Amino acid sequence: MFRFANPEYLIALWLIPILIALYILYNRNRKRLLERFADKELQKFIMYSFSSIKSKIKFGLILIVLALLIMAFSNPQVGTKMQEVKQTGIDVYILLDVSRSMQAEDIKPNRLEKAKYQISNLIQKLRGDRIGLIVFSGEAYIQFPLTTDYSAANLFLNAVDFNSVPQPGTAIALAINMAVQSFDSAATDKAIIIITDGEDHEGDIDAAVEKATDKEIKIYTIGLGSPDGVPIPVYDNRGNNVGFRQDNSRQTVLTKLNETILKEIANDGDGKYYRGNNYEDYLDKIYSDLSTLEQAEFGVKKVTDYEDRFYYFLIPAIILLLIEIFITDKRSPFFTRLNKKLGIEAEEK
Repeated sequence: MFRFANPEYLIALWLIPILIALYILYNRNRKRLLERFADKELQKFIMYSFSSIKSKIKFGLILIVLALLIMAFSNPQVGTKMQEVKQTGIDVYILLDVSRSMQAEDIKPNRLEKAKYQISNLIQKLRGDRIGLIVFSGEAYIQFPLTTDYSAANLFLNAVDFNSVPQPGTAIALAINMAVQSFDSAATDKAIIIITDGEDHEGDIDAAVEKATDKEIKIYTIGLGSPDGVPIPVYDNRGNNVGFRQDNSRQTVLTKLNETILKEIANDGDGKYYRGNNYEDYLDKIYSDLSTLEQAEFGVKKVTDYEDRFYYFLIPAIILLLIEIFITDKRSPFFTRLNKKLGIEAEEK
């Protein structure tokens, strides 16, 4: 397990490209001023002992030293010990619809992005509870299993898009069955949260809900979209709107929120149904309800001992800095011979 003890220092790495840009501008300005002061022949005579190659090498070494020092201050660490840590909480699987109908923009910026934003907010509020994510369309896939590693969960959430599941459709039953099978045997209270427009559902949803309730898993549903129906925008590779999705008869497809099926799932699953909108944090409401559930103790594997590795970067930085100090800007016979071998003019500019 690898981590940085002080990752905020890594922001300083942006200094590297800035310094390179400033160095290029400085050299161009210096060259322009020299040309105003003297012609090229006179410059060769006045600056005969100056080596531009060694000057560039010194600058390169300084950049490398700076980068190594930033990495050292960030203090990279390696985990050396794993042990089971007891935690208390509940287990929640979020089932996220990624079908094309979730691209509708009746909820801004669109149904899917709004859902991802709310899930991200929920992850940031979690303290000890385990969360997992299943994405579904015509098929269902585990985006990440139950975890308390909330940083990793956010990374995997950000990767979700409409291409996460290539098969068209909305297989809610398949997603519920996968969640039920993915819960482990830990004696925790469990819940499933389904975020979808409920359209084009496939499979035996009643049987899937019954399997969940038999294992005392609560099911909450969040419906996204308009019951009246809205068109599904189509964008090109540059993000420009090029029209709306059409069926085989070239009629504009309207996607409608199917509240009936979502209310039935929540009612049969001993949960609640919420209709999403642009303003309310519906996931926060569900989690407030889940917080009343009894929290059970479970064990998770965690890295509990880290060793510092900053010296892997600090020692090379010190060595390179000493080398840079002993390199002068004066021309050396070696670089003169090197220039001649490369066919470069002996007198440097």
